[in-house]
Amino acid sequence: MNLKFLETFVWVTRLKSFRLTADKLFTTQAAISSRIAVLESELGVKLFLRDSRGVKLTPEGLKVLEHAEQMLGTLQALRHAIEPGSTKVGRIRIGVMDTVIHTWLSPLVAEMTERFPRVEIELVADTALNLADQLQKGFVDLVLQTDPLRQESIRSLELASYPMGWVVASHSLYNREYTNLEDLARERIVTFSKNSRPHQELLALLQAHGVPAPRLNCVNSVSAITRLLRDGFGIGALPLALVSEELARDELTLLSLPVCAPNLELVVSWRIGEELVEEIVALCQQVLHDYADKMGQQHVVLKKA
Repeated sequence: MNLKFLETFVWVTRLKSFRLTADKLFTTQAAISSRIAVLESELGVKLFLRDSRGVKLTPEGLKVLEHAEQMLGTLQALRHAIEPGSTKVGRIRIGVMDTVIHTWLSPLVAEMTERFPRVEIELVADTALNLADQLQKGFVDLVLQTDPLRQESIRSLELASYPMGWVVASHSLYNREYTNLEDLARERIVTFSKNSRPHQELLALLQAHGVPAPRLNCVNSVSAITRLLRDGFGIGALPLALVSEELARDELTLLSLPVCAPNLELVVSWRIGEELVEEIVALCQQVLHDYADKMGQQHVVLKKA
């Protein structure tokens, strides 16, 4: 079986277009069609259905895709084994939300620096909404944020989620028992920036429990949130991974309530077609897996493959 034809098949599934695949692989649309036809003939199944909106996989094509990606992954691993990372040159622009910066960004950058010492790393810290916009406009190559992005030139992968909790300064007047969320919402609640996914989900949760207009204080900096909480400013609704050290030192306390905001989702999105970016995505998965093993499921929950 021709691995180039398998690679062509995988790119057609990603780009959902024979024309875009031809552009990506520097060949003609006719050549792409020919490769797919040969592959279908060898396998004895039809891989794609075509209509005016593009192409989509048949049920048989879905089965072939799983194995094709595994085979190409093995090929890429072989190439990495015989090609030192030091030969890679260029620049990678990565957008990162605050939650990642304060949890596993440092080991990721350390791993990238070791594996690709000649690659320039450009980091952009911003809110998830702004990062998504920058990726769509081409200002960054890869972003780590909260929402899958749906665009022809962008691919997204759900990596993990961060369990949330209600956190207060141990010495503050907010460190008391609360009968329910309505009781809790009478106090000052501190959370992420306005209109972010965690902000919207927290609003929906409180409204569903009888709090029509909760008093939320939105802050777009994790460092600022944790500082405010340590100083007794209010009750924080945030991922426990961000305050694991403060909780261990008893500077902050996790309130015992039966209901909390939904887990904060973590998604990697990237512009397709760049080999180095695909390698960084795989590296993100590896480093995050190591971080999850170290921290445990109370701090990060990996998505099942």
